[in-house]
Amino acid sequence: MSQGIRFILFATLAFAVMNAMAKELSNFHPLQVVFFRAIGTWIFIFPYMLANRISIKGTHIRPLLARGILGVVSLAFFFVAVQRIPLGSAISIRYLGPIFGAVFAYFYLKEKVNWMQWLSFAIAFSGVVLLKGFDIRIDFLSLGLLMISAIFVGGVFVLIRYLSDKEHYLTIINYFMMSSLVLSLCFIQYWRMPLNYEWFAVCGIGMTGLIGQIYMTRAFQTEETSVLAPFKYMELIYAIIMGYLIFGESYELIPMLGIILIMGGMLSNVWAKEKVKTV
Repeated sequence: MSQGIRFILFATLAFAVMNAMAKELSNFHPLQVVFFRAIGTWIFIFPYMLANRISIKGTHIRPLLARGILGVVSLAFFFVAVQRIPLGSAISIRYLGPIFGAVFAYFYLKEKVNWMQWLSFAIAFSGVVLLKGFDIRIDFLSLGLLMISAIFVGGVFVLIRYLSDKEHYLTIINYFMMSSLVLSLCFIQYWRMPLNYEWFAVCGIGMTGLIGQIYMTRAFQTEETSVLAPFKYMELIYAIIMGYLIFGESYELIPMLGIILIMGGMLSNVWAKEKVKTV
């Protein structure tokens, strides 16, 4: 097993733990949870940027702000849904983000989407239909929030792709963290102080988010995207296991088939894109 694969497996585990902690904080306002998630990363990367003279402001302000705001809204909606429905279901539906990213890239970046990708998208959406149709725990509000979250994730993907050769990657991340902190503070009147064991999740959600960010970055620095992409979906496997062990969440056959179709559709999308590159 290569170092890059080990890094991404550790990163996805960290993100799965972070999402489990977000669900554990279901008694908190979602924007307060967003604040906990952001502050744990920001307090480390901001001093690093200052010490290494990495641009805080950047040069492409509007797309940087758009990336930050879309990311905050997407994360907030996801946390609301995580607090309402099973962890694995929430993560699997949000995985539709790359589909919307491909559609946005088709229109705004003029990137091609081949027929095999469209087929993989249809497979993934059929999984959502099965999941919603046969799991009564998934209400329409949660489904709607997750779909909006996935759409915004798609927008974030396109903006990051646009900015990737124009801004330092830490500048892009910092805009997301700063947007999270500022917008979260607008809802401070709905916050409350953590009690007893809640401090563990409050501190842990920021630390695991930071660890996941670091190891995900290191993974893509040491290994090709085509090799790593399938392993990104290990986060869903971790989430299903944690949901069962921590929250007592289990799945019947057809909803589980829906999750498999979503994951299979997204994996086939990765395969379809790489096949076109090699032709």
